[in-house]
Amino acid sequence: QVQLVESGGRLVQTGESLRLSCAASGRTFSPYAMGWFRQGPGKEREFVARITWRGGSAYYANSVKRRFTISRDSAQNTMYLQMNSLQPEDTAVYYCAAGDEWSGRSSDYDYWGQGTQVTVSS
Repeated sequence: QVQLVESGGRLVQTGESLRLSCAASGRTFSPYAMGWFRQGPGKEREFVARITWRGGSAYYANSVKRRFTISRDSAQNTMYLQMNSLQPEDTAVYYCAAGDEWSGRSSDYDYWGQGTQVTVSS
């Protein structure tokens, strides 16, 4: 019964920043971890970042490690992805996910949002 809804995606220019949000709802929401994934045009879905819900420990894909920051506000049941220094290769549909595994594999997550489009102009 968990629902995840991403928001914040839009068209930006190279070098700009953007913050994505993922709002969660359900009878109780307390996953072990939440993560961000993205899928660019003609590409496979790839892991971006993940965070433990309780403690806030984070892990990033190498491609975004220096530029993106994942965070969560458990009181608001919301996860964020702060994206700085955006590049055209960051253009993708960004998805949030929740599950009980500490994993960068899509198949290890149980709940998914609908995605939000981020487009970085070149």
